Amino acid sequence: MNIFDNKVIVITGGTGSLGKVLTHRLLQKELGSPKKIIIFSRDEAKQHAMRVEYQHKQNVTDEVIYDNFARLIEFRIGDIRDYHSVCSVLREADIVINAAALKQVPSCEYFPFEAVRTNVLGPENIIRAISENNLKVETVVGVSTDKACKPVNAMGISKAMQERIFITANVMLPNTRFICVRYGNVLASRGSVIPLFHEQIKRGGPLTITTKEMTRFLLPLESAVDTIFAVLKGAKPGEIYIPKIPAARIVDVAKALIEERQIKIDYTGIRPGEKVHEVLISEEEAWRAYDRGDYYAIKPMLPELFVADPGLQALSKEYSSGDFLMTFEETEALLRKHQLMVDQVNQKAEEFLR
Repeated sequence: MNIFDNKVIVITGGTGSLGKVLTHRLLQKELGSPKKIIIFSRDEAKQHAMRVEYQHKQNVTDEVIYDNFARLIEFRIGDIRDYHSVCSVLREADIVINAAALKQVPSCEYFPFEAVRTNVLGPENIIRAISENNLKVETVVGVSTDKACKPVNAMGISKAMQERIFITANVMLPNTRFICVRYGNVLASRGSVIPLFHEQIKRGGPLTITTKEMTRFLLPLESAVDTIFAVLKGAKPGEIYIPKIPAARIVDVAKALIEERQIKIDYTGIRPGEKVHEVLISEEEAWRAYDRGDYYAIKPMLPELFVADPGLQALSKEYSSGDFLMTFEETEALLRKHQLMVDQVNQKAEEFLR
C-alpha cells in the first residue's frame, strides 16, 4: 500500500526523537514516494543538526537516503502555537503528523498553561487552519501518550484534550480524517529514563528511581513509527491506535544497564503527577477497543463516528503495564537487541565521530 506516493507530508515537531526516525523511514520510501516532507519546528539549532547528520551519512554509507533527503526535505521554522505559522505550513499538505508537544511531566506541572498552549491550542490551530482556509488535507495524525489515559497530571490532561479535539474535528470537517496514536515510554527518546540512566552511569551513579514498584511499557522508536504507519493505513475517522508492547519494572531496566558495575540505586519517591503503572486503555475505553492484530483500536465515543467491528469482541478490561511484565532476562535482552546497553551506546558514538 503506497500511501505516501506523491503526498506532501508535514511533521510538526519534526526535529524530535520521533520526528527524526519517522523522517528516515519516509526517506526509505517503504510505503511510497512522497512529493515533499516538511519538517516544522521552532528550533533552528535542531534543524541544523539534522542537516549535518544527513551530510555525514552522505560521506559514509547511505548516499541514496541522503539524495532523497536533499530532494524531498524542506525545513520550516515556526511554532504550532501560532495560527498564522500553522496556516502557512499546511497550505500544501496532504498528510499532517502532529508530533509537536510539551511532554515532560514536571515541566507541565509547574507550567500547565504552557502545556495547554502547545498540546491543546496547537491541535486546534491545525483544525482552524484547515477549516478557515478550505485546505485539502486528507489525514491528520495526533501523536498522544499513555498519560492521556486516566490522566492525573497536566501533561496527560492536555494530551487527552488533544485526542478529544482531533476526534471531534471529524464531525466538523468530514473531508479530513483525524486519527490518533497513543503509546507509552519510547525507548531512549530524548528526556526519557534510559538516557538519564546512561548519564548517571557515566558519572558513577547513583541511579535514581522513584519507587521499586514502578513499571513502564517499553516501545522502540521504530515501533512508534510502525504505529503511525498502521493508523494511516487502517484507521477509521476518530480511532486511536494502541500498539501491543512489552512492559518492564524500571528497577530491572536500571539493573540491566548497570551490569557488573558497582553503582547503587537511590529511590527518590514519586514525582508530582507521576503514575506507578502506565495505562494505555482505560476500563471505560476497553468496551470500545477492538483487536487489530499488533494493535488495539479505540473507537470514538461520539455516536456520529462510532462503528463497531462486526464479529469482533471488545477488549472489556484495561491495558496496563503492571499486567504484562517481562522477566529481568527478557528486559536485558530487549535492551541489548536495540543496542541500548551502555557499551553499545558508547561504541555507536565512537563510530559516528570517526
